[in-house]
Amino acid sequence: MVTNFFFALTVTLFAGLSTGIGSAIAFFAKRTNTAFLSTALGFSAGVMVYVSFVELFPSAVELARQSAAEQPELSVVLAFFVGIAFIFLIDMLIPSGENPHEAHLVEEMRQVPQKKSMTKELKRTGILMALAIGIHNFPEGIATFTTAYVDPSLALPIAVAIAIHNIPEGIAVSVPVYYATGNRRQAFWLSFSSGMAEPVGGIIGYLILLPFLTSFSLGLVMAGVAGIMVFISVDELIPAAEKYGKHHHAIAGFVAGMAVMAVSLLVL
Repeated sequence: MVTNFFFALTVTLFAGLSTGIGSAIAFFAKRTNTAFLSTALGFSAGVMVYVSFVELFPSAVELARQSAAEQPELSVVLAFFVGIAFIFLIDMLIPSGENPHEAHLVEEMRQVPQKKSMTKELKRTGILMALAIGIHNFPEGIATFTTAYVDPSLALPIAVAIAIHNIPEGIAVSVPVYYATGNRRQAFWLSFSSGMAEPVGGIIGYLILLPFLTSFSLGLVMAGVAGIMVFISVDELIPAAEKYGKHHHAIAGFVAGMAVMAVSLLVL
């Protein structure tokens, strides 16, 4: 279990800090590869939707059935929708104007504000964006950490999916901060640190849930995690992929993500 803990922490840390990759892309890429981002975000959604319905939800039902609880299937279904409601509530707490999933282009880094008064507002936007991403990454950290802790075989694809999902968030923080200050280092570290909420969320979730872990409660947690990942896919990943203007790339990535997970689960 100690080994599982550190493995889950490492995986969650990797997923969260990938916001720094988005910053690096924003600073060094000459243009936004919209085809890649659309495909990658669609791929992440495919991975998470497939894992949620084919692996996590059935495993949650099986674990719940091992307990003496009445109507375990109903409990799992309710836990699934509680997971959705939980991350939906987190989403509602974030001001719509600071939506961390608004598509940004690296070309914006080369633009210069026309008015000096704009710089303060842009810096404020970047900081609020970082806070919004931090809040939003908290339940994602719980989902990633729990999945890696309970079933290490699922850890890598989930971590990669979350990491890809965090790349545009890194761009979203870096663009307005650099646009306002001209300071690459400040923009990078603000973006990078916003991803720290993910491992922090994973650890806090683990410490809260650890005293109550039984086969039944573990089943409920896994169902809740499935709900969180389905919501992330439907509310964030697919719309974000579409915002980059490559509809068919997004769909192709979505199908490819499901196919890769199907093959990997069969092989494992």
